[in-house]
Amino acid sequence: MKTVYDFLVSPVDDSRYDNVKKVGDKSLILNTEISNHQHVNREAVVNSIPAAYNTPIKVGDKVLVHHNVFRMFNNMKGKEVNSRSYYKENQYFLSLDQMYMYNNGVGWRALNGYCFVKPLINKDILDQEKEIPLMGIVKYSDGTVKQGELVGFKPDSEFEFVVNNERLYRVLSKFITIKYEYQGNEEEYNPSWA
Repeated sequence: MKTVYDFLVSPVDDSRYDNVKKVGDKSLILNTEISNHQHVNREAVVNSIPAAYNTPIKVGDKVLVHHNVFRMFNNMKGKEVNSRSYYKENQYFLSLDQMYMYNNGVGWRALNGYCFVKPLINKDILDQEKEIPLMGIVKYSDGTVKQGELVGFKPDSEFEFVVNNERLYRVLSKFITIKYEYQGNEEEYNPSWA
């Protein structure tokens, strides 16, 4: 099936939620709530591309998507229902504004309008925060800033993702407000759970 404006995708590993961790030969369930967005699978495989767009994304590419695409909800009567993106049998409609990055087998690439920033370790011994707020190193960029640059961004503009076992913030490129000079002592922050 080919749609006019939407991509047709399926979750990676055919699972809507990413809430199971392998510990040795056992599986540990981290979360059983359907309402928690943090454990929703955000990686998808493209099954069909829309006819209306000329895009570098091809069938079979992996994409990072918004958490509400695969998420289930409880309706007003308490019944579990699918998101509005649900089509049928583990296939979902995905609009272009719900997609942030794609991997065509060569590596991850950010789509226009988005950058992915790696947080930094906070070395201030008097501060209890583990990372420096509103600052990081650009890991994936749409080209507005260079990969590897030290940048600052607006408050509440970051959205957390785990990509290749690294915790990154998705930041709209227009919300990157400053480029810093490297001091030479910056270290990336990656918590053990990522």
